[in-house]
Amino acid sequence: MPAQDPDIVEVVQSAGSFDTLVAAVSAADLVETLQSEGPFTVFAPTDAAFAALPAGTVETLLKPENKDQLVSILTYHVLPGKVMAADLAGQRLSPETVNGKTVHVDGRNGVTVNGVDVIQADIPASNGVIHVIDEVLLP
Repeated sequence: MPAQDPDIVEVVQSAGSFDTLVAAVSAADLVETLQSEGPFTVFAPTDAAFAALPAGTVETLLKPENKDQLVSILTYHVLPGKVMAADLAGQRLSPETVNGKTVHVDGRNGVTVNGVDVIQADIPASNGVIHVIDEVLLP
């Protein structure tokens, strides 16, 4: 029996450059959601993207009393369905995120989300796809 491809959470855990994202997803109790069938499209901020936030922001968001805000921010990085970079080529779209707000996706010159560059696209997972971004999106 072939091994199943890793899911979104397993992919970001093994990458090594998303430790803050993994910690945030755990603190927000979203691990199970992002391991469910999906499919999902995740715009995954790197550790450097989280580090670029104002000092203390990440630590504050990881506190239990700020869980709702953390969930809101993290689900703003997730689209329902699997959207590959090629699907976006030449288009400008405003898809609704899992948190209910829309993001502005521009695929006319590379791919940007709310003006943030996708620095690595189309990382496959068993339940969707991951696009790496170099800034944290704030709803």
